[in-house]
Amino acid sequence: VRLGFGSNNVDHCTRLCHASSVAALLEGIGSGAVSNPVMDVLLAEVVIVIGANPTVNHPVAATWIKNAVAAGTKLVLMDPRRGDLARIAEHYLPFKPDTDVALLNAMMHVIVEEGLVDAHFVDARTEGYAALAENVRGYSPEAMAPICGIDAATIRAVARLYARSRASMILWGMGVSQHVHGTDNARCLIALALMTGQIGRPGTGLHPLRGQNNVQGASDAGLIPMMYPDYQRVDSADARSRFAQAWAVPVERLDPHPGLTVVEVMHAIEAGRIKGMYIMGENPAMSDPDATRARQALANLDMLVVQDLFLTETAALADVILPASAFAEKTGSFTNTDRTVQLGRQVLAPPGDARLDLWILVEMAHRLGLDWSAYGAVEGDGEAAVARVFDEMRHTMPSIAGITWRRLQQEGAVTYPCLAEGDPGQPVVFVDRFPTASGRARFVPADIIPADERPDADYPLVLITGRQLEHWHTGAMTRRAQVLDALEPAPTVSMHGDDLARLGLAPGALVHVTSRRGQVTLAVRRDDGTPVGGVFIPFAYREAAANLLTNAALDPFGKIPEFKYCAVRVEGAP
Repeated sequence: VRLGFGSNNVDHCTRLCHASSVAALLEGIGSGAVSNPVMDVLLAEVVIVIGANPTVNHPVAATWIKNAVAAGTKLVLMDPRRGDLARIAEHYLPFKPDTDVALLNAMMHVIVEEGLVDAHFVDARTEGYAALAENVRGYSPEAMAPICGIDAATIRAVARLYARSRASMILWGMGVSQHVHGTDNARCLIALALMTGQIGRPGTGLHPLRGQNNVQGASDAGLIPMMYPDYQRVDSADARSRFAQAWAVPVERLDPHPGLTVVEVMHAIEAGRIKGMYIMGENPAMSDPDATRARQALANLDMLVVQDLFLTETAALADVILPASAFAEKTGSFTNTDRTVQLGRQVLAPPGDARLDLWILVEMAHRLGLDWSAYGAVEGDGEAAVARVFDEMRHTMPSIAGITWRRLQQEGAVTYPCLAEGDPGQPVVFVDRFPTASGRARFVPADIIPADERPDADYPLVLITGRQLEHWHTGAMTRRAQVLDALEPAPTVSMHGDDLARLGLAPGALVHVTSRRGQVTLAVRRDDGTPVGGVFIPFAYREAAANLLTNAALDPFGKIPEFKYCAVRVEGAP
């Protein structure tokens, strides 16, 4: 994209998942990756899980959490929807949707006012604490309780539990990140860890739970419109010089301006500034907010190329479809949520006319006039070419410089940072310093910012979207699995029993769910874990695509859409 298309308009699914978390982490501690692996919950005395439902979205992480609780770890679950982990939690805080900052600032108020701050850590390793402490003085639990819906005594108890623990860890999901104030939500979590010194040790730290198997690796490799690999800014002259040298091109070939994000690209299509798109392994016709508008934008392109495994809803709009390879049909590496680079080996040949993804990309490069002869031909399982690509990655990405392809073949998995060959890798980071210019972490105060769209008389309910255990994301693969589709064959909307009674609806009835952008028809399911006044719709079903309803308003820092909050109404379908 950067050489062949001459543009930084390249983005991927993290923009719809954890871009706001990454923005806050880069700003606050200099790294967008997790500080500790998930299994460190076994070493923690207290674990906070906020804005996540791990038993559905991260089952392996959920198993570690359950094992930790069984061994004595105290779990605090914070989420408007009651997930399965609430049954084993020491405290469950069902705060009102959209009130994360109010709740978290109230916790910090307690920590500051009751002298629970780790003063030595703050003095030695952070900056900006005074402004943060002054900001949270106005957020007493008593003042915030009516806003967030959690009583002041519970807020105080949880704050004390987290701050006084020998080792406390925070894990969060898209319930934190997918808001117009998602970056502020993450800033508060970072501040909690910093003011209590709960980072840089086993059993502590910050862990934004990544869902997809290589979302961390895609971010690390530079599939971001403002970053080269390893989060080196495209508007940095030094970074452009390094990559121009690595790619053997004049520095003038590299665009010095950050590109457009996923949602911004759709707006640019509407404005006539983008004429073509190349979409690889994503399904924006289902996953983008305000999906009707996104589909219209895709249909208006002069050229749409889709590289995928199946005829997705996006591929149905394409001018050209390139048949791609599945994970078991190619050799390469994945980087998981724990920062572990893992080897993936080909065990099946791609079927029919499908091709290795790297073969397709190299052939595209040749036809765009790029000299990629150094990679050689992509033949057989492509491993020789993959090894050369990986070698280029480790020479342009300091975080994985010590991971050779040969080592990956021998060991199977290595955790980064791994700065030199022979280094074991670092599962726990920020032990002595943070990767910032000063070596210190930075506190960033946050104030309450309401959702872009609020309930009113016409649209009195709040829509929350997400995944379910049986179907992944837009269902491109899982809904083609007969066993999984038999378990959850049809779209449903979950509502609290009190709301069903108020509206005169019976479980199983067909209803219309309508927002200012669209309408879907689906069966209603009683779920008293859904908050009163809220509805939950999984976004895997093309028959009732939840993103026909959602709001495309963006967080100003992470440029992530507000998937977790929009106003809707529910009516019985005639």
